[in-house]
Amino acid sequence: MAVINPRFRRKERPGPQLPPGQYLTTDFPVMSLAATPVVRTERWALTLTGPDGAGHRWTWSEFTDLPQQEITVDIHCVTRWSKLGTTWKGVSIDTLLDAAGLREAGTHVMASCYGGYTTNMPLADLVDGKALIAHTFDGKPLAPEHGGPARLVVPHLYFWKSAKWIHELHLMSADEPGFWEANGYNMYGDPWREQRYA
Repeated sequence: MAVINPRFRRKERPGPQLPPGQYLTTDFPVMSLAATPVVRTERWALTLTGPDGAGHRWTWSEFTDLPQQEITVDIHCVTRWSKLGTTWKGVSIDTLLDAAGLREAGTHVMASCYGGYTTNMPLADLVDGKALIAHTFDGKPLAPEHGGPARLVVPHLYFWKSAKWIHELHLMSADEPGFWEANGYNMYGDPWREQRYA
């Protein structure tokens, strides 16, 4: 009877599937427009406003008292690196919208940050468990260079949409470009469709 080499029976596991044009990194590269703002938690606040400007504001202690969620996701930067299996903890956008009574207010969102950075996205890309405001990365408080004390995490879009040092989410009735979008980046930023630039 013939002996079959076991290597011929084993199916090789495929490597991770990356969006087009991306390469895998185990590092967490730091990409910033300007100097890292120093935002102490005792001064930090998050505001969620509707198209009319009315809304809700949370201090750091009020924010961290809200129900928490932990997610493990892959992230993809427009500069072509991808990092797999990142773990974030924070408050889901669903929780914030419900607490502010603004779930049905607007179709798009402008995220604004300490330091002046802004970025836009459809509200539909932040709800139903798709996004959160994270304060913890891989079990540790989020470092300032990665957006600490808190940043937006929208893992299914290029990571420039996951705005660092977040302080406001403003709901809008129409789309408007944020900083990079006004400077030639794609308005949406889907890594699987390689929507890097306008």
